[in-house]
Formats: sequence, C-alpha cells, structure tokens
Amino acid sequence: MNYSQNNDLLSKYARLVMIPRIATFLFILLQLIGMQVYPGGTMYNSSVVGYTFTENFFSDMGSYTARNGEPNYLSMIIFSFSLTIVGITFIFYYLTLPSLFKNNMINYYFSLIGTIFAFGGSICLIGTGLTPSDLVLDSHKFFANNIFNCFLVTAFFYTLAIFRSNKILKRYAFGYLIFFLSIVFYVGVLNFAPSADVNNSALIFQVISQKLIVASFIFSVLYQTFGFSHLGILNNIKEKK
Repeated sequence: MNYSQNNDLLSKYARLVMIPRIATFLFILLQLIGMQVYPGGTMYNSSVVGYTFTENFFSDMGSYTARNGEPNYLSMIIFSFSLTIVGITFIFYYLTLPSLFKNNMINYYFSLIGTIFAFGGSICLIGTGLTPSDLVLDSHKFFANNIFNCFLVTAFFYTLAIFRSNKILKRYAFGYLIFFLSIVFYVGVLNFAPSADVNNSALIFQVISQKLIVASFIFSVLYQTFGFSHLGILNNIKEKK
C-alpha cells in the first residue's frame, strides 16, 4: 500500500470512527457543564435555581439571558460551541460515508440523498447554537426544528443503504431504523403534541421528549461507529503496510 492510500484510509477511519466518538463525548461533557453554570429559571418558575432537567430545554442554555433574568453568557458560549463542534463533525462524517457504498450504485445514490439532507441538518445544528432563543426566536425555531426534519430523511435513506449493503452487518441497519422511528416520533411531538406554552405538564412532556431524541441521536452515532470500525479499515492499514 502506498503512502497516499494509507493516508486516505487513516483519514476515513478518523472521520467515520474516531472524530465522531470524540465529538460525541465533548458534546455530552459540554452540555453537562452548561447545565451546571446555567443561572436558573424555567418557563413557569423564574425562581428555580440552576438547570432543571425536566423543565429546561437545551436551548435555555443557549439563551442570552437565563429564565430568571440573569446574564447567561458562559452557558450560551458553551452551548453554541458544542453544537458547532457536532455540526462540523457531521458535515465531514456524512461527506465521507457514501464512499462505503460505492460497490452498489443504488446504495450509493441512497447514501448521497441521505448526505445531502445530513448536510442541511448539520447547518441547522450550527444555526441553532448561534441563534439565542430569547433574541431571535423565529430563526432559532427554524434551525432547531429542521435539524430533525433533515435527519429524518437522512436516517430513512441510510437505513435502506445499510440494510441492502453486503459490507455492513444488518444489525446496524436496525440501529438506524430505531433512530429513524425516534425522529418520526419527535417530529410528531413537535407538530401535534401540546405546545410547551400551554401549561407546565406540556412543558415537561416537550422537554423530556427532546432529551430522549438527543439521547437516541447520540446512541445512533456511537453505535454506527462500531459498525464502521468492524469494516476493518484500520486492520487493512496494518495488513497492507
């Protein structure tokens, strides 16, 4: 194997396996830190101290002013930085992913469609982090909602591509299918469930639903990295040197 081929495999392994794992770890860590430094307040109770897991959206951490009226600069910066990291990581992740399906043109086209929408979803991730909900609510809602609309299409087409592939174990297709169904559920919540503005119970339902879809997102990314690492990308580098 020449230097160029070896470098290409290392780059592919980094973008599909190592960097997504690191980005996921950083996202979780930064969200936890952001929760710790969030001053406090919820939509219905401005006197609450700190972040409430069942009554504060993730976007509360990204607001310019906390719900209790205090400045929220540190949490806002952390929130913005975490989503920017994830958005950039996903751009390179999904730009690389179709190369695994080039042995079958139908799968390859499915993956390309998935990547186009993933690119849109990644831009929306970054946009969500850069639009504080208390300053530019309409822009924030546009980006936040379209994260899931875009990745809904991505999950659907990659479920098909992975299921039809003879290179990736079928259980990883089922992992993407669960991710797809989770997004379907959450898009349904966004469009048909009572708005958080109705009452505190509706707020709790919306907040918990958001936490669950984010957890599903994280699990799906990590799960797929194990599937791609099992393709032997790194082993091929070692064997062909």
